[in-house]
Amino acid sequence: MAKLSKEDVLKLARLAKLHLSDDEVEEFRKEISSILGYVEQLREINLENVKPTYQVTGLTNVMRSDDIINYGQNQIELLKNAPQSESGQIKVRKIL
Repeated sequence: MAKLSKEDVLKLARLAKLHLSDDEVEEFRKEISSILGYVEQLREINLENVKPTYQVTGLTNVMRSDDIINYGQNQIELLKNAPQSESGQIKVRKIL
């Protein structure tokens, strides 16, 4: 099992911007060492013939096709209904 020193835990705490008491340092040293020991156990598993799991639900992205629908109106006719237009766009007041 991987053993962490007190200095290792203090370095991790400093990187995470945590202030730990001496009791907390000892508690985290034990817990992190236990987690690293578990990770070492996982490294020993033979995964040579195991396919990676990318999706566990079986769902796939359903994308609609981008078909252009002609509603019988053109841009110029529609812009006639706008109070103001400029360069083929509806002109509005500046908001910012």
